[in-house]
Amino acid sequence: MPGQNAERQTKHHPPKISIIGAGMVGASLAYSLVVERVAGEIVLVDVNRDRAEGEAKDIAHAVPFSAPTLITSGDYDACLASDVVVITSGVAQKVGETRLDLVGKNVAIFREILPRLERVAPNAILLIVSNPVDILTYATLKLSSYPRERVIGAGTVLDTARFRHELGRLCSVDPRNVHAYVIGEHGDSEVPVWSLANVAGIAVKPDCGACRSGCGQSDLDRVFETVKNAAYDIIRLKGATYFAVALGTTRMVEAIVRDQNTVVTASTLLEGQYGIRDVCLSLPLVLGRGGIVRVLDIPLAPNEIAAMERSAHTLQEVLLQLELHLHPR
Repeated sequence: MPGQNAERQTKHHPPKISIIGAGMVGASLAYSLVVERVAGEIVLVDVNRDRAEGEAKDIAHAVPFSAPTLITSGDYDACLASDVVVITSGVAQKVGETRLDLVGKNVAIFREILPRLERVAPNAILLIVSNPVDILTYATLKLSSYPRERVIGAGTVLDTARFRHELGRLCSVDPRNVHAYVIGEHGDSEVPVWSLANVAGIAVKPDCGACRSGCGQSDLDRVFETVKNAAYDIIRLKGATYFAVALGTTRMVEAIVRDQNTVVTASTLLEGQYGIRDVCLSLPLVLGRGGIVRVLDIPLAPNEIAAMERSAHTLQEVLLQLELHLHPR
């Protein structure tokens, strides 16, 4: 079976994307992949087989408005020879919960998922979307034999998008022309990289001239508070977040299957960056056909490095409570 998978990946073929979890995030992702014409085949897998089948049939009816895409549901055997497997399964964050509150339940779910995936898609690239995404990305590396470059957490790809959106609003410019990153934990200890934030090369800071509003430090502080608390706000208002993360994940899948060498802020195992090791955090990564092409060593201000260290410490304290043993490689 691994041989079949390897043979498939050496030939030109429409990308096959499997999604584990057909809840709101998984279904939104499948729909986004169809609309953006990224995949040739999409498989939805869920413990609730009726839900997965219903979502697959509903999304399939949108195909005539997009591009030919085969959309099915099934069990793990249907993931055979997938190019990318996206894991969205897990207990969802509720009102009043932090992402780290979900640790125990979702690590247990991953212990069930990963052996099944290794059996049918050992050469796939795994994208982890379930929360707490940094912990679960680390757990995937510890509980499976997938190599570091093929295990990627969605991480702060969404936080970075939110950051650019809010700065775009503040500066009255298209957010696509805002260049700014959020790194570290996808959670309360995330780190805005103010030292590199810019609009058309103009550094974003109080009275920077990127707009005519003459904003001050309090305005910039408010931008980041809005970004950091966005998920809590949306969950309070509508119960869950799924549209933006689905489109962000679609962008990551596209970068991989089309070998685009795209830079995204995503979670990976740190190996000494900024003096941090043995924890998964988000940094700007270059994504291509093999997964992570390289991790970018961006220059950070001293206070940003200190914030990264605090973010790492926050997650390492959680990891110490888990029984995660290194998979024999």
